[in-house]
Amino acid sequence: MIFKYLSFSISIVFLSFIVGMIITALIRKTNFYNTTLSNLNFIKSEMINKIIGVGIIKWIVKNTFFKFLNPKLKFDRKMNISDVKNIRNEMTKSEIDHLFAFIFVILFVIATFYKQKYLLAFTILFVNLIMNLYPSLLQQQNKRRIGKLLSKFENRKQTN
Repeated sequence: MIFKYLSFSISIVFLSFIVGMIITALIRKTNFYNTTLSNLNFIKSEMINKIIGVGIIKWIVKNTFFKFLNPKLKFDRKMNISDVKNIRNEMTKSEIDHLFAFIFVILFVIATFYKQKYLLAFTILFVNLIMNLYPSLLQQQNKRRIGKLLSKFENRKQTN
């Protein structure tokens, strides 16, 4: 029974990826996206990220088939500042995709909980956390790191 719930949960989450991409594409040119959503930062502390296990998700993304899902997020040491800014924009898009996907699946969790199917609701929630919320937190962490790198570029540029 748990296998059935797990496979259903994974299916819903993969469907949510598409929903997240569609919603992001629809609002990407809006002021709300550019001012509010693109600057989200839920967890600013690297220590909290480490405690909750964002590093584990980072390892999974880097060392499994997930690394092939968004090839635009490849980072190379020989990149110039505009390449780094483009990667940051792609990370922002990916982060927002996952957040909308997370919200979409939460609606399923609420409906399932309301129907008193608690084990199924918990299973969907767990898979949603791992496959939508954690990748979004990972993108936020990476954006902070890129922000520091861009600051160094800007400081170097100002001193020259």
